[in-house]
Amino acid sequence: MENSNIREIVLPGDMVDLQGNKPGTGIYMEDGKAYSEILGVKTVRSGYVNIIPLTGRYHPQKGDKVIGKVIDVLPSNWVLDINAPYLAPLHVNETSWKIDFGDTGKFLNIGDTVLAKIMSVNEVKQVWLTMKEQGLRKLEGGHIISVSPTKVPRIIGKEGSMIKMLKETTNTKIYIGQNGVIWIDGETDNILKVVGAIRMIEREAHTIGLTDRIKEYLNKS
Repeated sequence: MENSNIREIVLPGDMVDLQGNKPGTGIYMEDGKAYSEILGVKTVRSGYVNIIPLTGRYHPQKGDKVIGKVIDVLPSNWVLDINAPYLAPLHVNETSWKIDFGDTGKFLNIGDTVLAKIMSVNEVKQVWLTMKEQGLRKLEGGHIISVSPTKVPRIIGKEGSMIKMLKETTNTKIYIGQNGVIWIDGETDNILKVVGAIRMIEREAHTIGLTDRIKEYLNKS
């Protein structure tokens, strides 16, 4: 009976039964048959079969909100690690601060963490960030953990349901970057509870009934 809660996991090259649906993402066709391109979980939605990857690095997309760490300070910009194959500069003009040339270190220094947005990604994968949008800011204090970027949608939940439950049950502030970096702030015991819940979501993202198990975990005294 336990296996009935496990969604079908496929390997690269495995044949995928479309069951009368159309092939979606993560699937290629050969001789009229469907095969998986990646290691992932088979899902069926709106008439399409998709393979959702279980692992993978973050690939920046314009408009994504990310959490980055400053690794270099230059006279007119900072260079951030955003958990991607490419580093991402943040220019002083893309902040709300009034910064004189060469004074960047007075506002952000090496090791500081910010919530930013991918402003642009060009054809050679150069990434530029912005902090001009409302809510984007330097993140002070708190606790940071990393997860696979592919697990971010499950941690957020449908229409934000999972992250809302995590915040409300533990009375914590949580910011989730699309790059798989998560910032949590609150009382120590509650931060640890959130981290435990997120690790459970990571391990069991491919199983059914996860929301109820997370709720039970959070409500334990």
